[in-house]
Amino acid sequence: MQQPENKLVTPASLAVDAILVIAFFIYMYGVVSTHVPSKDHRMVLFFGASCSACLTLVFWLTLQMFRVVLKAQREGSRPRG
Repeated sequence: MQQPENKLVTPASLAVDAILVIAFFIYMYGVVSTHVPSKDHRMVLFFGASCSACLTLVFWLTLQMFRVVLKAQREGSRPRG
């Protein structure tokens, strides 16, 4: 008999991911925008947002990889009977 598969993505996990990713983007924009060597506000906004977007995508990818590895470890340690 096959065991039912658990869903990897749920509405709750999507909400948590969205909150974490948005918070990370805002934090990284605050850090990165101070390092843009320009006095023009539009350039600071553009380059700060561009760099923060790249870093946020890497953060999102690591968050998804962490979720998959954690699920695999939990299922691997579960006794099979």
